[in-house]
Amino acid sequence: MAADLHVHSKISDGSTEVDEIVLLARNKGLSAISITDHDTFFGSDRAAFFGEKFGVKIIKGTEISCIDNKRNRKVHLLCYLPSDPSRVAAMIRKTANIRKQAVEASIPKVLQAYPISPDMITRRSAGSGSLYKSHVMKALMDAGYTTEYYGVLYRKLYDPRFGLAKVKIEYPDVFDALRLVKESGGVSVLAHPAVYDSYELIDELIEKGLDGIEVSYPRAKEDDEEVLGSICDKHGLIKTGGTDFHGSSCPTAYPLGTCTTDDEQLERMIKLAQSRKTV
Repeated sequence: MAADLHVHSKISDGSTEVDEIVLLARNKGLSAISITDHDTFFGSDRAAFFGEKFGVKIIKGTEISCIDNKRNRKVHLLCYLPSDPSRVAAMIRKTANIRKQAVEASIPKVLQAYPISPDMITRRSAGSGSLYKSHVMKALMDAGYTTEYYGVLYRKLYDPRFGLAKVKIEYPDVFDALRLVKESGGVSVLAHPAVYDSYELIDELIEKGLDGIEVSYPRAKEDDEEVLGSICDKHGLIKTGGTDFHGSSCPTAYPLGTCTTDDEQLERMIKLAQSRKTV
């Protein structure tokens, strides 16, 4: 059996409901999943009910949006199985609120160019813990202005250099996030290192107590899995795999279970979290 430990639902910027994801996991034959919605545990908490119903193990998790201040690059840090999630709750709640305010500030600029109604965006963000650019893009898609989330129109609006409605979101420092994950009793895993070019950061994170690296993911570069796996073996880190599933709000089709974590690595994660229980 295998586990998909990187999954997003409609509670963040995915397109699929939590119950549908858990049912997909059962039908796919996955032993476990982790709904790692951006900067919230709500998706995982909600999935726990459906996991019991459908016989799928739910690994509590979230994907924390961070910044590598030394290189001025985004970083995503996965937090799994915290025994005291309140240790990271204030940080991720702040990020969600900042994101919402930033995207809200961009909407008038979008409406100047594309006369949709603000209500179209609000409806498409219903049930989410924040507001995402994907909700704006979904409204534009449904209004007929584009057929894709992250194509030409997205770059026209949100390119960080020249986008008409570009937004700047402040993220917590990755080392502060790592410290809080440790304090929560959780297991820390660096997500998709190639996506944000996080390779130079890996050794620094290991020095500060990183527990694992996501070595298998759809957007990996050639030889990523081998290189990252070797780093994990050298330092005794946990090797995880996850699809970074977003449903239709992903520019490329990656079905649930495209990339997975094997049972041995999942068991290591569970035992490590149990050894760190703070409450």
